[in-house]
Amino acid sequence: MSQRLKLTVAYEGAAFAGWQSQAHRNAVQDKLEHAFQKISGTRIRVHGAGRTDAGVHALAQCAHVDLPDRRLSVQRWTDALNAVLPRAIRVLRCQYVSQNFHARFSATGKLYRYRIWAAPILPPLELGRAWHIRAPLHVDLLKAAGEKFVGTHDFGAFAANRGKKTNDTTRTIWSVRVRRSGPRVTIEISGDGFLYKMVRLMVGARLVLSKSLVLTLL
Repeated sequence: MSQRLKLTVAYEGAAFAGWQSQAHRNAVQDKLEHAFQKISGTRIRVHGAGRTDAGVHALAQCAHVDLPDRRLSVQRWTDALNAVLPRAIRVLRCQYVSQNFHARFSATGKLYRYRIWAAPILPPLELGRAWHIRAPLHVDLLKAAGEKFVGTHDFGAFAANRGKKTNDTTRTIWSVRVRRSGPRVTIEISGDGFLYKMVRLMVGARLVLSKSLVLTLL
């Protein structure tokens, strides 16, 4: 009987074409499946909780696989996978779970963290980790704009075209939080799920709206 193994994965997404498997085999899912095949000698499908876009990083992406047996301990799996994976992908921990668990369908929610650097100069260490906005940001207006998204709405206007129609564009946003530390502005959006590039479009709309409000106030 197969054994289900839950993975918690972190990755630096700049070098990869997102999470979902691609024809050119340069997605995070591809790298994980290649690692499992190298260790086990068989092709093992990796199921993720969500599909991050190209360039998006993950602190704790949940995934699972079905193994033919329980030969290795969870620590051995963690060590073996990290030994063959690219350094930009790390398995933080593994856990044997019941067959009732599914990385995607058992997920209760998702959280995206979007970082903005609001200053004339972007430090090199922030390259690829923050959206560089040279003009000052008005955090209070960003917070006010973010409150408009909280609740259950049709977010079809905040979805990019993935090449096929999305039948259900209704999502529930639980919270939108904005924090500022010097020039660094962090926006956290949590909800039951997100459409393709929905978070990027939501953040972009909030920036445009906050600038419009400033011009109106002036």
